[in-house]
Amino acid sequence: MIEHADGTRTPVIDASVHIFFPSNKDLRSFLREPFKSRGFPDYEMDWYGAPGGEYAPNTEGLDGQYPGSDPEYVANELFNKRGVDVAVLHPMGRGIMPDRHLGSALHAAHNEMMVSRWLESAEFGDRFRGTIRVNPDDVAGALREIEKWRAHPRVVQIGIPLQSRDLYGKPQYWPLFEAAVDAGLPIAAHIEVGSGIASPPTPSGNTRTYEQYVGFMALNYVYHLMNMIAEGVFERFAGLKFVWADGAADFVTPFIWRMDTFGRPHLEQTPWAPRIPSDYLPDHVYFVQGSLDGPPADAEFAGEWFGFTGKDDMVMFGSSYPHWQCGDIRKLPAALSAEQREKLCWRTAANLYGIDIAVASGAQ
Repeated sequence: MIEHADGTRTPVIDASVHIFFPSNKDLRSFLREPFKSRGFPDYEMDWYGAPGGEYAPNTEGLDGQYPGSDPEYVANELFNKRGVDVAVLHPMGRGIMPDRHLGSALHAAHNEMMVSRWLESAEFGDRFRGTIRVNPDDVAGALREIEKWRAHPRVVQIGIPLQSRDLYGKPQYWPLFEAAVDAGLPIAAHIEVGSGIASPPTPSGNTRTYEQYVGFMALNYVYHLMNMIAEGVFERFAGLKFVWADGAADFVTPFIWRMDTFGRPHLEQTPWAPRIPSDYLPDHVYFVQGSLDGPPADAEFAGEWFGFTGKDDMVMFGSSYPHWQCGDIRKLPAALSAEQREKLCWRTAANLYGIDIAVASGAQ
């Protein structure tokens, strides 16, 4: 819970906390053969490493452990120092593997680790919620993983990589969406870390520098989202809720305006999606708002921009802890209204994930 300058206090749900294995050796201990002895990318194997390092200062802990790998240390940082009441965990995987079965095994290992060490922690488990990772390149394996964990009371989300082999509106992914709706779990797409066989970050190929990569990569959600709308995904799966976990909600307004401009006179070409594109955003599309998104914090129009196309009902705060751009909830734009601030800090996430913030944190 944080206290504002006007004396009011607001609960905080951090909708994006990244967790890791402390080492490849530890990850292998959760694998079985024939995958335990296979090769796979390390977290650090990425084309675009941040020049100053991937992680924020002081995230390694006193013993120098891998950032985001020690539940006790992370809990202290989030709950005691940052004012977070409940944290939604998102395990960081290795991306799409050439061998889809290896990819599914790696995702299953991450889920076992998250549940056993974090969600079922005797001391902090009641303040953690979890994202189970599934492999969209192996839909049958993904369905088995969803079935395995869907009933766990602290599992609130299904995670897939933003860098897929194909656009998420395509029919091969529909069984995954159907299973998510049946389980009552949102799906979150997040940029992957340890790179598998990812597509280039731009439609025209690879960029040269990290600055270009980080400025553009999150925008790949636009291609997925517009394809999902055009393919009628939200018409077919009325209960589907999709979270774009790397932000860039500030771009949805101009792109959806453009889609509406072209969509109105061409609806006869997509009879399976009969409404204009923007009609499919409410109650289906959500974003995690990070420190890189939106107008500057001191912009007078920040609140107005936040409200365009209903973004103030789509956006949730997420710190991206322990990464270098780790966001601080206490640095929200001053121009946000009290209602916008409440929605961003906790209310939208509480409604989406079914979190009783008062019970979970003792917030008043």
